[in-house]
Amino acid sequence: MNKTILLAAALLAAIVAGFFIGRSMNPVATDNSGAGADGAREVLYWVAPMDPNYRRDEPGKSPMGMDLAPVYADEVDGQPGVVKIDPTIVNNLGVRTARAERGELSQRIETVGYVGYDEDTVQHVHTRVDGWVEKLATKATGDPIEKEQLLFELYSPTLVNAQEEYLVALRSNNTLLTKASKERLTALGVTGSEMARLDKERKVRRRVRVYAESSGVIVHLGVREGIYVTPATEIMSVAALDSIWVLAEVFERQAAWVKPGQHAIVELDYLPGKMWHGIVDYVYPELDPKTRTLKVRLRFDNERQTLRPNMFARVTISGDSTGPVTHVPREALIRGGSVDRVVLALGDGRFRAQPVTIGIESGDRVAIRKGISAGDRVVTSGQFLIDSESNIERALAGMSVSDEAQMDDSQPPMDHDEPMESDTDSSQGPTDDDEPMNPEMDHDSHNMGSSQ
Repeated sequence: MNKTILLAAALLAAIVAGFFIGRSMNPVATDNSGAGADGAREVLYWVAPMDPNYRRDEPGKSPMGMDLAPVYADEVDGQPGVVKIDPTIVNNLGVRTARAERGELSQRIETVGYVGYDEDTVQHVHTRVDGWVEKLATKATGDPIEKEQLLFELYSPTLVNAQEEYLVALRSNNTLLTKASKERLTALGVTGSEMARLDKERKVRRRVRVYAESSGVIVHLGVREGIYVTPATEIMSVAALDSIWVLAEVFERQAAWVKPGQHAIVELDYLPGKMWHGIVDYVYPELDPKTRTLKVRLRFDNERQTLRPNMFARVTISGDSTGPVTHVPREALIRGGSVDRVVLALGDGRFRAQPVTIGIESGDRVAIRKGISAGDRVVTSGQFLIDSESNIERALAGMSVSDEAQMDDSQPPMDHDEPMESDTDSSQGPTDDDEPMNPEMDHDSHNMGSSQ
């Protein structure tokens, strides 16, 4: 009996000692502020690691079963939407900043275009009578021609009859008839040199020769030898290359910036570093209904013929300058559906998303009409991550306590730290998952069950 009492007393002492040892090794927080007696960091609230919108006033588990993360007072600024990021994280994110500047922005237009023929030099060759092309001197599109070079020879019964009438008039010495016959030949397209030959040789030429009126290249060739042509048939088109056009496309929002006479620069991919300087020759009166762009014509001298039609070109048009405006790098702007934003760097690792009203865009700069001032530092790299975090903090700061209580009542979260009713009910025996108090006793009981 005495041994039994002593054994029970020793067991009770061991249980009490174990309780106090465990209490000292795992202290339970009695204050949801998280501030200890030694001046530890103050915890404002706990949030779910995967869902910052899930916030609680005490530690616990998230709906996904993860431990809630503490949010400390020194990490949250008093202003809504301000986030504070550790300098190490800022460095790892590659955050870069730039200052907002104030000054003039030129209404410079950077666009693309293509090289085209100068249509002022394009000539279309037609005949004035019906006939057959019996000899074609130039047989391919793109062939160069010189002024007064033979293009083709035409056989036309109408021209043969007109020549014979003129020779008859010359032999009759009838001045009026001779003049009328000569005017008819001229109207049919017979040149002055051919008229001089008729006066000298007094012989009808069966095939009339047609010569080039200017130098250039064959832009279009619409006939072949032996083909029958009429005045409506386009024999060929000839254009010069010593002067060319560049047709540029200007966006609708920049249409008011471009005017005739402005300086323009053209660059081509096949000659890197080479720039052609010209002027805006003409601004077309209407926009393209498909691309919503305004066509602008530039004129350039091309004596060496380095610019070739249908080449792709990068075009820069220098417009007028604006007055003094606040402007930031274009990469700092976060465009939204209804509100545009920039991320301000407030110093000491603090950032805030700031709504702005933008103005014109010139090159890599954007004018800011409202929202920030000159000298403010804006984030130019990594601003999207900071902006999303700032919006979450602003949304959380705008939530009222009553809204949180209503949300808790309507959908109470499951707290994994609280024991289930089945665990706290002492009337029920241990389940299969409960660990036995004495492993040896459990082993003996299993042996007894197997021997029966």
